[in-house]
Amino acid sequence: MDDAGTSDARRHDSGLLVEDRGSVRVLTLDRPERRNALSTDLQADLVEELLRVAEDGVRAVVLTGTGPAFCAGFDLKEIRAADERGERFRPPMNRPARAVFEVVTETPVPVIAALNGPAVAGGFELALACDLRIASPAVRFALPEAAIGMGANFGSVVLPKRIPVGIALELLFTGDPMDATEAHRWGLVNRLVGPDEVLPTALGLADRIAANAPLSVRRMKETAVKALELPLWQGLRLDVGPNPYLSEDRKEGIAARLEKRAPRWTGR
Repeated sequence: MDDAGTSDARRHDSGLLVEDRGSVRVLTLDRPERRNALSTDLQADLVEELLRVAEDGVRAVVLTGTGPAFCAGFDLKEIRAADERGERFRPPMNRPARAVFEVVTETPVPVIAALNGPAVAGGFELALACDLRIASPAVRFALPEAAIGMGANFGSVVLPKRIPVGIALELLFTGDPMDATEAHRWGLVNRLVGPDEVLPTALGLADRIAANAPLSVRRMKETAVKALELPLWQGLRLDVGPNPYLSEDRKEGIAARLEKRAPRWTGR
């Protein structure tokens, strides 16, 4: 991928926009009339694009939405229509296709959520799956699944790992919303900025990440995610992802620092 170039945006029929800005891939949920609800097709296209980032040379991903919401969660109209047809409903972890939230967490490069509006239900879970979150004070988060008989499977597992357990359980049990200011206070939001600065801030952060050694960043993400629940001694011995210590980029990075120039990364 050309670091200096920007490709034309591609749009999937599902409503997913894909744009490569240098080494940063921007994925935009573009179903504003449905508040960017996650239809089956949209989930499948998200999974496909995320699975392609490594082979396409992408170094960071920004995930955002169009319109007044980031994402309203799973498409309830689609689910209801399937119920009315008598189709069997499969829980998220019992489906033949990859679960989109899992794929986000396993994407080998950092994924930044640029939250242009509310993130509700599966939309909140999608934001939780990302590595970093940028939001404006007006953004609200909620997991209202208990009020509609759903399960919030991913949120029930991940939210108590991101914020204090008692706060997470209150959000899960009541379905009450949390605003971005409170989420920032608990460390759930990385940057709290004005509404017009959400996407530029996320893109700027993605560019800074993409400028670093790609093997090092990939190693850090995979190590941090997989070592999170391990005892210290096991985490330190965890050997996952590409090994930057044995790479040509390590030699290049040291040379560039000593020669006071920008490094030329090859990903090898």
